[in-house]
Amino acid sequence: MPNIVSREEWNAARVAHLAEEKAFTRARDALSAKRREMPWVAVSENYSFTGADGETKLSDLFAGKSQLIIYHFMFGADWEEGCPSCSFWADNFNSIAPHLAARDAAFAVVSIAPYDRLAAYKKRMGWQFQWLSAQGSSFNQDYNVSFSDAEIEDGSAIYNYKKSTFPGKEAPGASVFARDEAGNIYHTYSTYARGIDMLNGAYHYLDILPKGRDEDVLDYSQAWIKRRDMY
Repeated sequence: MPNIVSREEWNAARVAHLAEEKAFTRARDALSAKRREMPWVAVSENYSFTGADGETKLSDLFAGKSQLIIYHFMFGADWEEGCPSCSFWADNFNSIAPHLAARDAAFAVVSIAPYDRLAAYKKRMGWQFQWLSAQGSSFNQDYNVSFSDAEIEDGSAIYNYKKSTFPGKEAPGASVFARDEAGNIYHTYSTYARGIDMLNGAYHYLDILPKGRDEDVLDYSQAWIKRRDMY
């Protein structure tokens, strides 16, 4: 049990902690500003995906906007279900696209699995966001979220900007793209591993609870997570 105090003492402790929270917010704002100042790299390939309307190009995913966010959802080519942790993240995505569109940004989810499996799983989970298959494309490999057996075996897989021992052929992440008035596409940002933490609102609600995420005693941090319909 924590220390039990009077309301006056609690208020004093809360005000002290608020000062630290405000300092963190200012530091986060400064870091976000530096992120926006990062250089861009031209994307030479207009990748093809398979979605509800058949073949879709990377350029189509912008849907008239100048910015595009893609979440890399772990769903292997031979998997029957999506990753439980990515499903937890995806439960936060369902209705954000209109809000992002209001700020000149499109949103899509991409996996390596065949589209029919994605569509079936999407229906099961009750999601409405745009989800596409990158099967037959090098997109997942180029953005370091799908790895070959050889890369896994010899340790040459690159994940989160370094050689990785990620325990599988699929990994999570998010990538951001921009398009100029001439239609040229640029890669502006990608984040992986704990970098996608900020994309999960439910985790941040847990952070304000007395127990927090309560994961310290688990075999690994997300061992508790199940698909929403399996708790």
